[in-house]
Amino acid sequence: MSELDALERLLARVSQSGMGSMHAFDSGDGCSAKSIWLDPRFIPAYASALLLLLFSNRSRKPQPAPLSLSEPESSLLNRANEFVKLRGGWVIYVFNVARVFGASALVGLTIAAVVLSSGQRPEVVSGTDAQFPLGGGQRWDRMWDCTGRAEVALLVAYAYATLLSLLALVLTGAARASCSFHASWILFIQFLVFFWRNFLPLTTFTGIPADNTLPWLLWTRGSFVALVGLAIPALVPRMYVPFDPSNPAPKPAPEQTASIFSFMFFLFLEPIVFTAWRVPQLPYDRLPPLPDTDWSDNLRARAMDKLDPVRRRDMGKRERHIFFGLMDVFRWEYTRMSFFLVLEVMCRFLGPIGINRLLTYMEHDGEGATMRPWVWILFMFLAPTLNTLAFNLYIFTSTRMTVQAENVLTQIIFEHALRVRLTDESIISASPAPTPGTSTPGAPEDGAETPAAHAPSASGTETATLVDTERDAEEGSSTPPSAPPAAPASTNGTDKGKDKDPGKDKPDAAAPSAPPNTATHLSAKINNIFGTDIGNLIDGRDFLFMILDCPFEVILCIWFLWVILSWAAVVGMLFIIITLPIPGMIASRIQDAQRKMMQKTDLRVQAITESLGIIRMIKMFGWESLVRGQVGTVRDEELYYVRLRKILGMLNNIISGMLPMITMIITYAFYTLVLGKELDAARVFSSVPVFDTLRHDMAGAIMMLTNIIKAKVSLDRVSDFLRSSRLLDRYRPKTAETALVVAPAAETDVVGFHNATFTWTDPADGSLKPGQRNFRLHIQDLVFKSGEINVIVGPTGCGKTSILMALLGEMHFEPQGVDSWFSLPRGRGLAYAAQESWVQNDTIRANILFGNPYDEVRYKKVLYQCGLEPDLTMFNAGDAAEVGERGLTLSGGQKARITLARAVYSPAQTLLLDDVVSALDVHTARWVVDKCLQGDLIKNRTVILVTHAVALIAPIATNVISLSTHGRILSQGPLAATLTSDAALREELKESKDAMNVIEALPGDEQKPADKSSDGKLIIKEEMAEGRIKWASVKLFTDAFGGPVYWILLTLGYVIILSLDIGGTWWLGRWSAAYESPSSGVNVIYYLTVFILVIIFQECTWLIMQLVHALVSIKACRRIHNALMDSVLASTLRWIDSTPVGRIVSRFTQDVREIDGSLTGLAQVILQQSVSLIMKFIVIMVISPIFSIPGALIIVAGLTLGQIYIAAQMCVKRLRSNWRSPLYNHFNAAVSGLISVRAYGAEESFKAELRQRADAYSRPSRTFYNLNRWINTRADLLGAAFSSGLATYLLYVRARIGASTTGFSLTMAIEFSSMILWWVRVVNMVEISANSLERIRDYLVIDHEPEITEKGKPPAYWPSSGSLQVEDLSARYSKDGPLVLQNITFEIKSGERVGIVGRTGSGKSSLALSLLRLIPTEGKVYYDGQLTEGLNLDALRNNLAIIPQEPTLISGTLRFNLDPFSQHDDAVLNYALRAIGLLTENGAADGTNLTLDSTVANAGSNFSVGQRQLIALARASLRGTKVLILDEATASVDAESDSVIQTSIRTELHHATLITIAHRLLTIMDYDKIMVLDAGKLVEFDSPMALLQNEKSYFRSLVEESGDKEKLISVAERGRSSLSA
Repeated sequence: MSELDALERLLARVSQSGMGSMHAFDSGDGCSAKSIWLDPRFIPAYASALLLLLFSNRSRKPQPAPLSLSEPESSLLNRANEFVKLRGGWVIYVFNVARVFGASALVGLTIAAVVLSSGQRPEVVSGTDAQFPLGGGQRWDRMWDCTGRAEVALLVAYAYATLLSLLALVLTGAARASCSFHASWILFIQFLVFFWRNFLPLTTFTGIPADNTLPWLLWTRGSFVALVGLAIPALVPRMYVPFDPSNPAPKPAPEQTASIFSFMFFLFLEPIVFTAWRVPQLPYDRLPPLPDTDWSDNLRARAMDKLDPVRRRDMGKRERHIFFGLMDVFRWEYTRMSFFLVLEVMCRFLGPIGINRLLTYMEHDGEGATMRPWVWILFMFLAPTLNTLAFNLYIFTSTRMTVQAENVLTQIIFEHALRVRLTDESIISASPAPTPGTSTPGAPEDGAETPAAHAPSASGTETATLVDTERDAEEGSSTPPSAPPAAPASTNGTDKGKDKDPGKDKPDAAAPSAPPNTATHLSAKINNIFGTDIGNLIDGRDFLFMILDCPFEVILCIWFLWVILSWAAVVGMLFIIITLPIPGMIASRIQDAQRKMMQKTDLRVQAITESLGIIRMIKMFGWESLVRGQVGTVRDEELYYVRLRKILGMLNNIISGMLPMITMIITYAFYTLVLGKELDAARVFSSVPVFDTLRHDMAGAIMMLTNIIKAKVSLDRVSDFLRSSRLLDRYRPKTAETALVVAPAAETDVVGFHNATFTWTDPADGSLKPGQRNFRLHIQDLVFKSGEINVIVGPTGCGKTSILMALLGEMHFEPQGVDSWFSLPRGRGLAYAAQESWVQNDTIRANILFGNPYDEVRYKKVLYQCGLEPDLTMFNAGDAAEVGERGLTLSGGQKARITLARAVYSPAQTLLLDDVVSALDVHTARWVVDKCLQGDLIKNRTVILVTHAVALIAPIATNVISLSTHGRILSQGPLAATLTSDAALREELKESKDAMNVIEALPGDEQKPADKSSDGKLIIKEEMAEGRIKWASVKLFTDAFGGPVYWILLTLGYVIILSLDIGGTWWLGRWSAAYESPSSGVNVIYYLTVFILVIIFQECTWLIMQLVHALVSIKACRRIHNALMDSVLASTLRWIDSTPVGRIVSRFTQDVREIDGSLTGLAQVILQQSVSLIMKFIVIMVISPIFSIPGALIIVAGLTLGQIYIAAQMCVKRLRSNWRSPLYNHFNAAVSGLISVRAYGAEESFKAELRQRADAYSRPSRTFYNLNRWINTRADLLGAAFSSGLATYLLYVRARIGASTTGFSLTMAIEFSSMILWWVRVVNMVEISANSLERIRDYLVIDHEPEITEKGKPPAYWPSSGSLQVEDLSARYSKDGPLVLQNITFEIKSGERVGIVGRTGSGKSSLALSLLRLIPTEGKVYYDGQLTEGLNLDALRNNLAIIPQEPTLISGTLRFNLDPFSQHDDAVLNYALRAIGLLTENGAADGTNLTLDSTVANAGSNFSVGQRQLIALARASLRGTKVLILDEATASVDAESDSVIQTSIRTELHHATLITIAHRLLTIMDYDKIMVLDAGKLVEFDSPMALLQNEKSYFRSLVEESGDKEKLISVAERGRSSLSA
């Protein structure tokens, strides 16, 4: 160890080198003019000169003039306050005043030193240790060049620092900051020089302070220089400097004004820590403010130009991976982090050096030592302390960058989503290309392209389809796609679409077979990117550990081991180098598993997101088992790769842990057996921590590699989304053809088309795929009349909505020539009302205003003209009532009128209205047409209105455009002119007039029970637990693993493993102690063999335990996910309506990710650490019993700090988790209303809202990360104090125990002390991760529907008939809500057709929900003689079909939507489609290539509303139930289609009991009975003719008020005749 001996001598020389001229006298050279300039006391003078030069050359920036203080009105105190405020405030000013006084005192003391240096004092040279006077004993003369001159240099530096300090008191702005900064540095250098000259010499056995001539002067000056050079700069608060001077923070964050000392030790967090510890739940407003460096606006300005691919393209920059963009944005952060890591690694090696030199000192009883032994104990204390401080700086920079990166990524993903074109069906394959680390779409294994679908129209849906888009350039991958869970298809005796993934080898009887395509819609894609990918990406931020920290630390480890173990260390390192590729090969497998797991996670999130979107339909149909099976299948596939990743990671951890151990064995064996040297205690116990460091480095590198792999996969996915999504035409690069296409300049205000063709997909993106529908909209010439009402009419599915989508730029424009163009001026504003109304989760007023300023007169006029005033009276809060997510508190008609009111209220000149009256009853529709469409607010505005209500709207239109079935324009112009030439329009007008004979209130317009709270709040505040993690959550987790038995066995396993670990270290101590005995030799083979056997047994036991835990944890993850899925599917409608989907999705994404990833591993770690902590403490107590008291105190202090920290951290974690949901909700709301958002040009306001929510989420995130360093710093200080205290005790009190026992004890103490911190951190990490467990458990204890029981299963023959008997039926929407049905009693015989009519709010739809037991009911309902209350819900709902007003389809194929359980062959399915008019003998009715294999997008959004109703009707007919409920099932189809449907119902469903909530009187006039409801009560129930004969009948009054009384009566008579027959 000659190198370490040399290092010790070097430290001794450095410690004494600061004595300066004293050595010159010692050497006999005297104090020469040459040597005096090298005196350390000249360093501050040199620094002053350099800083003065820099200060003088500094560019002067104009400073704002300070506020005038001369106003006579201002009091002296106010003027003083203003004066001080400009200079940092009273605290900073007082510190600066103290610095002036301290610096002035140093000037005076240094003058005294200069004066005293001129004389020689005989008394100071007497004695054995000669001391020299300050002046070196020479008289003051012009040749004076010794210590006096050095003191003059000090005096100059002190005087300059004093001057700068004075200027800092009077100047303001940048000049004040510069003076203060320079003064602080000069005084700090003065302190370092003093420390070097007078303290460091004391660390050697021979050194003395250089200025010890006059002790009073030495320590007085030392006190002042420590005050002004160290204490004041460290303790003075920093002055806030805004990131953007034009927009400073109203209240700076504490971290921006904290002193250096407070910042380094995170003292600025003390207020929030102890506040959170004292209260059960920390209020959000008590959190520290978000630093302005992290504000979304500032981050956006900083990062968007570097990350946004569209911006970069527009700026002429080349496309690049998002990784390089992030590195560009955060390059300076990574530069600082690199420096901090290097510093941290260097500080870490102070510990092994200290242990080695201390044990060497003890082995040789201090012989030959130059440094005092307490220096090495100080090394042991400084190693963890300085390491922590350096690591604090790294982590602070890293976590701040984490929050900033998360914010930036959230913004860029959201902004890019606003540009994505919502195609009819754009496939995102579940299997990317096999490029390493790249997630890209793949093709089916048979080589066929993945099927998708072209839609005939956007169908008026707010999401033309929520399907993400990716280019097909990556197709051709050999990786097979996986089936989405929400879209299984009929097998039809083939294996088409079968997944060959290993994870699918498990049988699942509950899940039908998968369809031959996979598609991830945009909402699910964004949910997964936001909930999973960003988290994975952030987890990989610390890749510097891999490329800098680990390599640099390994180099230092190799150097240190070579120093103490010579060539043996080189041999050991060669083994590591040879075996290093093994973890790399496993890591590549981990990457592949991670990539495939993320694909499966995409599919699971897609299935869950889609299921939540249609959960009402799922419950109506009793399809919970279907959805459960589908999600479970994909979950199993996902868990297959989770398990594979865990096992591979475990294997990598085992290998990374064994390699350093094998290296240690090889090194020790080579050192003792080959080199024949003694393995003494100093070598063993200084090399053991180094080998541990190597082991931790490899384990950390493997763990970090896993995170980096996950981050790489997620980075590729995010980058692929940003670079490969299909965008709207206006965001795509212009081609040569489109560049030539320009609308004539003179017609810039024209709205219309010329020779234009539109499709839902760009042919450049790939050819038409199997399952896609070849819809193309071609318009030769169509110009809408400006300032007039233009009406577009035509049959269902002909492309009416597609015209609006084409105008809005939502479809891809294919110019047919240079004269091709389409135009929609936006300069004067544009408004759009979708057919499927889109409302935000906000108040009614906010939905109408939509960001426009409030004009009371205009607002009230809009409410009146849209017929909303009566509706507002139903809410206690009026227009301040929240509408809920997706407008859950509103009926269909109310949502439609609010959407219309939004368009009318807007100042837009052009209004695009998509069938806004189809959801309205006739009276409301007439009101809207008369008051609104012909009102003053519409006058002189260009209105383009799509409608089926030709008779109602066409008469007020100036221009009527009639389309054919195939989307061709049959006629256009005034109604009178077009009727003459268009026979189809004449027929449609006639049918529309018949359809005008409608019942007063549309069933869908039935008012749901309004929320009676005065503030109008519907959505409940998100659940947030208080205090520590609850036992119920812990029990949920432990039970998922199998209960206490498993954890007891796991604990016993760890006791065995850690006993072997401690025993191995103890055996090394015995081996080294053997060399201390005077015996002739040491049996190296014996000691080495025992050590090897201990290591083998330890690693084998560890491997078995890890494997068992990995397998059991997968079962636990499956159980928890299944429990959550079952709970949500079994929830009540009320809970679903009051819980935003974003909250539920966050449980299935970020919370399930936490369970799958961190929590299961952390639970094992906390158990291991707890056992290790106890066992190592026992070892220390056995060796040093007296140290049990300080050891116990350390444990108590650590646990106390841990409890305080965990309490605070849990509060902040919960706030952070809860403030993440609003981001989810905003994402979902914006994506679901993407077309409306873009039509209104509201992208910027939505971006601004996102930035506000991102800031609200970043605020607790910053505190959350900072709190982690608060506990780390304190725990490390406690550990350092414990280990150094034990070393002091063993050195000065129990020196006789020997170096080997001391080394063993110190090794245990260092591991124990560091483990206190690690244990506290792991406990906190477990509790933080368990917050996700807590959030999941909250959703396990929600209100549920009755469970399925054996008793509730009906007889096999049931139902044999469709008879219904209802007795005293009452219902309400919630257990404590008002009754919506009251004591209704009726009986319907099997096969009867019953129509239900009634005014708005009469309870028509409530009756349908009650029959399905979807809402709480009282009374009795008998279905075919069985009391439905005693039946299982799935049995009831599977045998009672309903077609809701807004039918929803499931993504997949048309075949799957018709027959999800594969119960019918294709002939039956095609017959059902033909029966309802969707197919004809010659193909699809709309002219497209519609087949059973046609793709259905998410929620069926690539079909029009009318087409979806037809498909839903076909599905209901195929179910063959005895009772069928039609809840306004034909509202969105034209009259001709309605006629076809009614004919089909009469013929195909003649066997079924039919209950129709009617819209058109003509629909139900030939029914067997009519039921009239009013205010939830049954007022009439009889045959149509019986009611018509009753003069007081409400039904009769409806018929008499209609426009075709005679026709309706004749239909009723025919119905009676057919019944009699």
